[in-house]
Amino acid sequence: MTLQEKLERQEYDAIWSQYCGFLDLSMEEYMAIQRRLMEEQMELWCSSMLGQSILKGKKPATIDEFRRMVPLTSYEDYADILLRKNASMLPDNPVIWIQTTWEGGRHPIKLAPYSRSMLDTFRDNVIACLILSTSRQKGSFSVDKTDKVLYGLAPLPYATGLFPLALNEAIDIRFLPAVKDAVNMSFSARNKLGFKMAMQQDVEFFFGLGSVAYAVSQSLAEMGGKGSVNKAELLKFRPDMLARILRAKHRCKKEGRPLRPKDLFHLKGFMVAGTDNRCYKDDLEELWGVRPMELFAGTEPSIIGTETWTRNGMYFFPDTCFYEFLPLKDTIRLMEQPDLQPRTYLMDEVRPGEVYEIVLTVLKGGAFARYRVGDTYRCVGLTSREDGTSIPRFEYVDRVPDIIDIAGFTRISENGIQNVLALSGLPVVGWVAVKEYTANDRPYFHLYVEIEKAEFLNRAVNAQVLRDLLTTYFKYTDQDYRDLKKILGMDPLEVTVLRNGTFAEYCAEHSRPPRHMNPDHCQLEELLERQRLGIERGGRR
Repeated sequence: MTLQEKLERQEYDAIWSQYCGFLDLSMEEYMAIQRRLMEEQMELWCSSMLGQSILKGKKPATIDEFRRMVPLTSYEDYADILLRKNASMLPDNPVIWIQTTWEGGRHPIKLAPYSRSMLDTFRDNVIACLILSTSRQKGSFSVDKTDKVLYGLAPLPYATGLFPLALNEAIDIRFLPAVKDAVNMSFSARNKLGFKMAMQQDVEFFFGLGSVAYAVSQSLAEMGGKGSVNKAELLKFRPDMLARILRAKHRCKKEGRPLRPKDLFHLKGFMVAGTDNRCYKDDLEELWGVRPMELFAGTEPSIIGTETWTRNGMYFFPDTCFYEFLPLKDTIRLMEQPDLQPRTYLMDEVRPGEVYEIVLTVLKGGAFARYRVGDTYRCVGLTSREDGTSIPRFEYVDRVPDIIDIAGFTRISENGIQNVLALSGLPVVGWVAVKEYTANDRPYFHLYVEIEKAEFLNRAVNAQVLRDLLTTYFKYTDQDYRDLKKILGMDPLEVTVLRNGTFAEYCAEHSRPPRHMNPDHCQLEELLERQRLGIERGGRR
């Protein structure tokens, strides 16, 4: 039976058990599911031509042998097969191909195949997220076929476009605007129409990237506070919504404050995905009156984890991927020594407080094995008295140190920065790039750069001019970077020009330059101390 059929029969306990029962697993039960599904996936993957292209004749018989024989992989290991959509070489037949950005200015896109079994798992886990977003305690939830979802997601072929596709296999929840209309609309037009429809008909769910949800929420408040609507539009409003809008405007005027979405809507569930959600959650709760529930999904692995009613850490679904965890210190070592084969840990081996890069083998016929998707998590506990769970939970930290991700939109790599600096024609002596945060906890990209003969150049090229120049080139080489301004209104680059000789002095003492991408705190502080008096800053917009 579908979710909708079970709801009509009021089989609420069965619904909770089917979709959220993984929360009741013991650690032994969780690992038994992981190992059983991994053994099934090994058989498919190892016998495929894609698997053989990586195994190079090796034939692992156990999971432990698989972990020894299959190296940690990245998208480069799969690109030749996947970008040609060579289905005959895959572990299972792909039903749909999902797309995302690979690396701006160098590789246009990545493609990931989804089998029918992967889509079934995705559907069930999306339903789990929907249920948990409405839950206030174990076993309680509020979902109905008449519910409506504000469409704050990118459409297919992006992974977020799977959300309505999968959900509508199980329940007739409506999306505002309808998916068939939304796919042909710009981001701005989609949001305006969705909010207009929500004001007319009400809305029960909101799901989007945290940063996008914040930008949309700000525009919703502005739109909701605008003056009169024409008579033709008034006829489309439900009477109770018109009354609610009038009461909200009267209350806000009386209190001398702007209209907020929570004045108009009473969400059952609010879900956010992507990076930097922690920067937006408090503000989103203030705007909507509901604490967003964080989940995590990606193009290659699909949806892998969700928070619960406590909003205090994510649990990974046991049937999406086989999880391995690489300590962050070893991730950093790999940046400097790519041939290392560091040890990874399984779910029953993680330690509270430790930060890990996650390594995934996609189950149910997935293409990716021991795949470094590029995300880091902190284990926040092995059990939870509040949730009544006996399995580890995690909080998302950030991308791995060699990538700077701003608000879930752009992935700035070392190669991307080198490319932009080369295009600029500037005589760059050295640089480091760091992800930092403003006083109100908003992420930005800080480039510390030394230019040849800086004392002379700084008469004409100050940090602000340099920032404007480099921003132009980043937008030219990276569509996602352009979208930061277009969609979120962000210009995330700050430039600090370092005193001439700063890098030479650092290298003379350490026999090597500091790490280009997100150098550790000591490296950055030492670099800045050497030219403290020579800093000239450019501001953020």
